[in-house]
Formats: sequence, structure tokens, C-alpha cells
Amino acid sequence: MHDYFPNERNDPNYMSTTPYYRRIDLPAGDLHVFAADDLFHAMGAKVLEMANNNLQIPNIRYMSYTPDAHVGVGTCIGTTAVWGAGDGFVSPSIVGSDIGCGMRVHLTNLDAADLRDVKVRRKLVKAIEKRIPVENHARGFFSDIRLDDVLRKGLHGLPNKYVPDGYTPRKATSLTHVECSRFRYEEDALNRIPEPLWHRAHRQLGTLGGGNHFIEIQALETDEANRGIAERWGLRDGQVAVMIHSGSRAWGGAVNQYSGSEVAKTMHRLGLGTGDPKLAFAPLGSDAGRTYTALMKSALNFAVANRHLMAYAVRDAFKEVFGTQAELRTLYDLMHNYAGEESHGGEELFVHRKGTTKALPAGHPDNPEPYRETGHPALIPGSMGTSSYLMVGAEGGGRNYHSICHGAGRVRSRNATKQLVKVDEFASSLRIGQEDEIVVNHKGLEAILDESPQAYKDVDRIIDSVVGAGLAGVVAKCRPLAAIKGV
Repeated sequence: MHDYFPNERNDPNYMSTTPYYRRIDLPAGDLHVFAADDLFHAMGAKVLEMANNNLQIPNIRYMSYTPDAHVGVGTCIGTTAVWGAGDGFVSPSIVGSDIGCGMRVHLTNLDAADLRDVKVRRKLVKAIEKRIPVENHARGFFSDIRLDDVLRKGLHGLPNKYVPDGYTPRKATSLTHVECSRFRYEEDALNRIPEPLWHRAHRQLGTLGGGNHFIEIQALETDEANRGIAERWGLRDGQVAVMIHSGSRAWGGAVNQYSGSEVAKTMHRLGLGTGDPKLAFAPLGSDAGRTYTALMKSALNFAVANRHLMAYAVRDAFKEVFGTQAELRTLYDLMHNYAGEESHGGEELFVHRKGTTKALPAGHPDNPEPYRETGHPALIPGSMGTSSYLMVGAEGGGRNYHSICHGAGRVRSRNATKQLVKVDEFASSLRIGQEDEIVVNHKGLEAILDESPQAYKDVDRIIDSVVGAGLAGVVAKCRPLAAIKGV
């Protein structure tokens, strides 16, 4: 393997302008890394080798890593890559396999004291699990929803009963407090997906999926520096919130399955390629590029609707446990695996984010109307047993195209975690048996050992780098009370 790691003392191509930023001159181009020194050096040489391959894609304008960056397939998770809209490329590898994977947070009218009793937390977890299948191939409970309506119209394709606040203007947060409620595209592309794959995807509406997907019940602690923004968002200390992490499920898989072969054919025909045969890309103007972009947007519609339906089910579970007065209103929904057209500096660009989160500052025109004055919430999960964060973009984030981290980032693979981490260690990090136990839906922690906190980087250090680099600020810290994990 080529030694891509620079030596700051004797390598003239190494440039560090702040403790949280460095530009690295790789053979194929510049890579921008936003991370403290220890996090950067812990990434390993493989992430730089993968960056060098990505930088070989024609006409690339910019590429960066956030502090949670780690090795993925074709492209590292934690990547932002930018092309011009006119001569650009689209890369399924720099979108990620779970298209539209992202976060959703709902605020409740409950306090942490209402969930102090561990028996109440267990009752709530069981009520949620009863309504949301957690097995990877389980059938969802929303069979009365037409899949094509969701794929074409996003949240606007759901029946009215599943968007109860969508038509009452004073409470309409379901359709307004989201990054995008409907992604528009050339819908003829849907005809490319075989019928059997439609059936499987329809069954998975409103389901969680496995891996790092979760539903977490949390208690908020607002940050003094941004207390004013917290109040504008309706946050208060001790408030119970719900965080949901999931994506496009089988429909995203179907898009990747179809587009992967089409993009490969286009690359072969045009003589395109890099040092990594798993890195897929095609010109935006090619048939494969246009088709993938359209189908990707249909998967984004699925992902946003999927998280919405799970939130609908969670709301029902809260009412079962706490009574009909329990409320859950949408704080925000956003993605961290996608690509699309954006305007930066008056220029139309095509921006990829794979495991990075958009964080716009106050006054940015792309903020949704409810957050125009403050900047929208950027939702950053931690790991099981650690806190998550609600952040807001800073003006300095423009130098990274307003991209920040998407979580803690894995520090070791799933197999390595299972081999190195003991169940007792995992149980201790969840404080099993104590009054403040983080209740999970699995009696046997072995089933989710690969998702233990020991598999991830220190999320507090990740957040410190994002704040230190001037990309975003913390609005609230979210302490976990209970978690629902898929398998």
C-alpha cells in the first residue's frame, strides 16, 4: 500500500492551518480533513488511499472528510464530494448503499422524571416494539399505503390519517420541519425496477432495519452558548425526545441493484475507472447517470416517509403508556447519504454526502422557513450508551459546503467488535441493573454486540472537532434513556 500519510515535519505537501483542519496534497488532488490531530492519525492510511481513488473521478471540484470518517465500500463514510452541475459525475459509491439514511427527532411534552422508573421505560420499549418490526425482513404494518405514491410524492403521498397535523396549519410540523418533504425527479425511471422488488419494498414501509439503525428515547440538556436557539426550537432541559435513525430499506437496495450494473456498463463503454474496482460513477448527463439520480431521489422519498411512519407508530406507543395527552411534534428530519443539486457562491453544483450531515447557519436561504432565522437542527447520533447531539450550522461551515459529521463513526469492524468486546463490558456501558439503566429491547446483548459503544469513536471528541473547526455549534446534548435496535 502506498504510504499516503504525511509527516508534518518533513513533508512540504502537508499543511495544517488550525488544530482541526488540514489539507493533504494526494497524488490525484487535494483532500480536506476536519479533525483534531489524534482523530486524523487514528483514521489509518486506507482512508487516504480511498480518497486518492475518489479524486481520480473526472472534474471533481472538492473532497473532504469529517472527523468520524472511516473505511467504507468504494468511498469512506464521512465524505463530501463536489462537482459542477454541468460537467459533473454522480457516484452510487459516494451516496452509500443505504440511500437516504438519516435522522429524525421528535419532541415530547414529557420530562425525564416521567421515565425515571425503569419499569416505565421497559413498558415503553415493549409498546414501540409491538408497533415497529425490528427483524430485518419483517413485514411492516402499513399495507394500506401505495408504494408508488410514496416514491413519487414523499410525505405528500401518505394518506391523511398518517399525517394528522399536516392539514392543521398551527401544528403542521410533519410537512414543514423536514429537510425535504418531496424530492422531484423524472418518474419514468421507476419503470426500470422489476416488480418483485416493488413488493419487497412495500412490505418494509415503517420498519427499522438492522445494523446501526435505532429508535432512542432521550433526555435533553441545552447548551448555555446556544440557549436562545434552543428556546426558539422549543427545547428545554430534561425534556424527553425521540431520535430515529433509518433509511430506504429494500427500495434503496433495489435501486443499487439495478443501477450498479448500468453504471458499470457505462464506465466500461467510456473507459472510466480508478484503482478501486468497487468505486462506481457515471457522467450526470449519461443515461445511467440520469436514471440513477432519479431513482436515488425516489429512495430519498421512501426514506423520509419510512422514518415518518415509524414516528407515527412511536407516537401511538407513547399514548398507550402515558395517556392520550402525550404529544410528539417533529423537530426535524434530514439525511446523511445522498447527492443533489445545490447553489454555492452563486454557482450550481452537484454535492455528494456519504455519512455527512448538512448544517446550514442562520439566514441561509436553503433553510426551511421555520428555521430561516436560526438555522435548522443538525441531528448527530452517538452510540448506544453515549449521548447524541442537536447542532446548528456556523457561518464558517461554508468552506466545507455546510457538511458536518453524521455520528461517532466506527473505530472497528463488526467482526472485530464481536471478537474483542465482552458482553459484560457492553452491559456495563448500558448500566444494566442500575436505576439509570439504558433499557434496550434485546434481553440477550450478544445479538447487538457489534453495536456496542466500544465499536465507535468517542462522539464527544468528534463534536469537539466540528465545533473547533468552526463548522457548527452545539444546541443540546441528548442523554439516552432507552433504545430499540433492529437485527
